[in-house]
Amino acid sequence: MATHNTSEAREIPIVSIVGKSGSGKTTLIEKIIPELIRGGWRVATIKHSRRGFDIDREGKDTWRHRKAGARMTVMASPGQIAVIENAEEELDLGELRDRFIHDVDIILSEGFKGNPYPKIEVFRAAMKREMLCAKEDNLIAVASDVPMEIGVPCLDINDARGITRLVVDLFLETSREERSDA
Repeated sequence: MATHNTSEAREIPIVSIVGKSGSGKTTLIEKIIPELIRGGWRVATIKHSRRGFDIDREGKDTWRHRKAGARMTVMASPGQIAVIENAEEELDLGELRDRFIHDVDIILSEGFKGNPYPKIEVFRAAMKREMLCAKEDNLIAVASDVPMEIGVPCLDINDARGITRLVVDLFLETSREERSDA
């Protein structure tokens, strides 16, 4: 399997998987990641939660560090690292990428519906809801269980290979070509 080195000067591309709650965003990302990895690409993900989250449990050492006043705590083990940082404001996708993501070829984000980055919307007819995005919102494709004519490619929601091929063609093949020219 080939590995790809991301050029320091090149911004890591971000593709957002958006859709209504329960539409299958996480399931689609779970299918796209292994397809990208099989192609030799290194993948990061960023998940947005409107409700917030807490990975720091009351009484645990990292919680106690933060309670004592630490703005940032890093938890490290031989196979994982977690950063818990107090945030004055919500960071956008570009800020999160620039601050925390490195050594990958592409970032798939889940959520972040209002961001300016390219989006693939997951749409299920049975949910009887309107689309969240239009082509003007940087919508590049729809992953759906029904055919749609909306001015962007409409791919079968179960066609992870086809969706991945679209992502590679639009955002990764150029970087592969640039590296081979160097």
